Amino acid sequence: MARRADAANRLDDAARAGWLYYVAGRTQDEIAQTMGISRQSAQRLVSLAMSERLIKVRLDHPIAACLELGRALKDKFGLRQAEVVPSDPSSSSTTVGIAEAGAAEIERWLKSADPIIMAIGTGRTLKAAIDQLPAINCPQHRIVSLTGSIGVDGSAAVYNVIFSMADAVNARHFPMPLPVLVSSAEERDVLHNQLLVQSALSLGTKADVAFVGIGELGLDAPLCIDGFLARDEMSRLLEKGAAGEICGWMFDQDGTLLAGDINSRVASVPLPSRDKATVIGIAQGQRKRRALKAALTGGLLNGVITDELTAEHLLAS
Repeated sequence: MARRADAANRLDDAARAGWLYYVAGRTQDEIAQTMGISRQSAQRLVSLAMSERLIKVRLDHPIAACLELGRALKDKFGLRQAEVVPSDPSSSSTTVGIAEAGAAEIERWLKSADPIIMAIGTGRTLKAAIDQLPAINCPQHRIVSLTGSIGVDGSAAVYNVIFSMADAVNARHFPMPLPVLVSSAEERDVLHNQLLVQSALSLGTKADVAFVGIGELGLDAPLCIDGFLARDEMSRLLEKGAAGEICGWMFDQDGTLLAGDINSRVASVPLPSRDKATVIGIAQGQRKRRALKAALTGGLLNGVITDELTAEHLLAS
């Protein structure tokens, strides 16, 4: 029994070392430092990951600690799904690891023989996940964008992923031909009555699964940097207790959508019903923690893909 446990622990270590080497791009010296082992041990663990066929295109061995964290997240927040990937404390990337995991989950849904409607949000993390997708032929599915595909200057939004996805996935795609925010609630109503927009709104309510990014708020948040919100508007939101956003929809620390001016101007498709759809948020890192916890607490999500450090914070707080 002890030998079996030792062998399982060694495979866990090999999987971790393999992930750091092949996914995070770390050298064997950096792996040794991160894991607190010698360089020779790091080299042997990477070799073991290969010989045991743990490494393919993606890591093929679930690390026990990550599995336990995923189970704990499901229990605490009542989730349908929770996937936790290893953390690389020395990395400054907010997408490495979870982008690959997100791509794998998106691919799993797209391989379904039964027709599904997949809704997609926007943002840097989702764009990184879509960039990891292989070419997939699935004409039976429909893919709809939850948020606007137009930037503040009328150009295509940089991090709207529906167009990137269309390059890899042979399925019918339905973009949302609007900006994230419009000037007034009245303008939103007029735009939402347009036939092209109505099709996206209708599909969004019928989605089987949705993948969304989690937006942090602050004067240096992407919404400000990308020009969607003025700094004074962001300051007012923070004063009202805003904690995060999903597809432009602002919510407080309890995960309750804010009433008032900003959300009345959001032109995005409303988030699919969590009773009917699996809504998976993809996020990691210290900047995302407050927003991600609020979204999970309020039931805006019923699925999550994150990393170890973020999962530990969510469970401890």
